[in-house]
Amino acid sequence: MSAIQVSDALVALSTASVYPEKAPDAFEVAAGLGYDGVEVLVTNDPVSQDADVLRRLVDYHQIPVLAVHAPCLLVTQRVWGRDQMAKLVRSKDMAEKLGARVVVVHPPFRWQREYAREFETALARMQDETDVVFAVENMFPVRVRGSEVAPYSPGWDPTEQDFPHVTLDLSHTAVSGSDAMHMAHRLGDRLAHVHMADGMGVPNRDEHLVPGRGTQPCAPMLEHLAESAFDGLVVLEINTRKATREERRADLSEALNFTRLHLAGRVAAAAAGPRGGDRVWSVSSDGTVADG
Repeated sequence: MSAIQVSDALVALSTASVYPEKAPDAFEVAAGLGYDGVEVLVTNDPVSQDADVLRRLVDYHQIPVLAVHAPCLLVTQRVWGRDQMAKLVRSKDMAEKLGARVVVVHPPFRWQREYAREFETALARMQDETDVVFAVENMFPVRVRGSEVAPYSPGWDPTEQDFPHVTLDLSHTAVSGSDAMHMAHRLGDRLAHVHMADGMGVPNRDEHLVPGRGTQPCAPMLEHLAESAFDGLVVLEINTRKATREERRADLSEALNFTRLHLAGRVAAAAAGPRGGDRVWSVSSDGTVADG
């Protein structure tokens, strides 16, 4: 086995990755496979909405909540009520209570007109009041009968806005036909959070494949993060809903190993020995990555 040096970026598992299992299952899987933490997607699952229960899961499994994904999906429109601004506040409060670094939020839908008008100003105001980072996620247009419809306001691409912190999702870049590497370079230091997944680039199909199984530059993106000393979070957000429990765990193990391997793949001067604060991982011949 050869030793290589990796970046300080932490790798977390989204609770969405174990659906239709629940949030407690995500903690069990993340702890068992060796993830650094969990991103909690707030959904209809009562556990995902309850910071006290989540804290007990953190204590039991000894694995932290590193990010909170606000309930801003179409399927979570009624979670925590209909006041979208109040949802951001509750997401921030949950993140603070759990010690999470990041709140992931989507751009407003066009029909949420009042929320859309206040969105940037409200984010800036809340950002001044907390150390939790609000990272706006890239989304994608919808294509109908050859026409492109943008359901988000001010748009689906946060690289075109002035948001100070952005989440880059590689399944979403596949759907939108975006150049993920170009977006990452354009964002620079504004890139605060990465949803690592893959996709085949089929219009209107947000696939969230295991990295390496689609067309997205997952390996080059991870190598870029390592080279640029990215110290944010890389979150595996994988669709395993049709998998058995055994297949799900195998997929999430493969995704973790892929991510850790390529986060280490381009770090310069590894032979010089580890720097202060860096972790050293060993890589076996079958691609399994282990601490130490």
